[in-house]
Amino acid sequence: MNPQQLRTLVFEKTGIKVDVDDPIFALVALNEAVLAEAVERHIARIDAASQELAQQLRQTGNPPHAIQHEHERHPGFTPAPAAGPVKPIATQAPLLVPRELRLLGAAALVALLSASLVLAGQALFSKPAELDPQQRAALAKGEKLEKILPALPPATRATVEAALRQP
Repeated sequence: MNPQQLRTLVFEKTGIKVDVDDPIFALVALNEAVLAEAVERHIARIDAASQELAQQLRQTGNPPHAIQHEHERHPGFTPAPAAGPVKPIATQAPLLVPRELRLLGAAALVALLSASLVLAGQALFSKPAELDPQQRAALAKGEKLEKILPALPPATRATVEAALRQP
């Protein structure tokens, strides 16, 4: 596509006027060059694979159909050499990749730190519950009882402890 057509297309789709000397056209030219190189590589690989397949067919005794290859249709065309044997493409991804494991570990660490920060703040800033007067009196009575029990005779002490165990 020539620059004038691209300019018109950009203006129609976006409303932005682009000059022919704009640096974006350098990117367009670079994109075309990269695309042309990739297409040539793919054509060469396809041609090499089809020739290999035809050779395998000949070895098995089945002659290949008369297929006219790209280089036969265009006399000036010479295909690039094959890049090597075709490798299988992975069709299943691993369950967890290392990057995901690192992110998962970091998230767990952040969660633990957050929880410990909350618990530490709660422990520091919360005050203990106040006892009402009735509870304070019961505690004082229990402390007095603890002091008196060892001084009682063993028979009396056993009777009092048995009475305390009952509901």
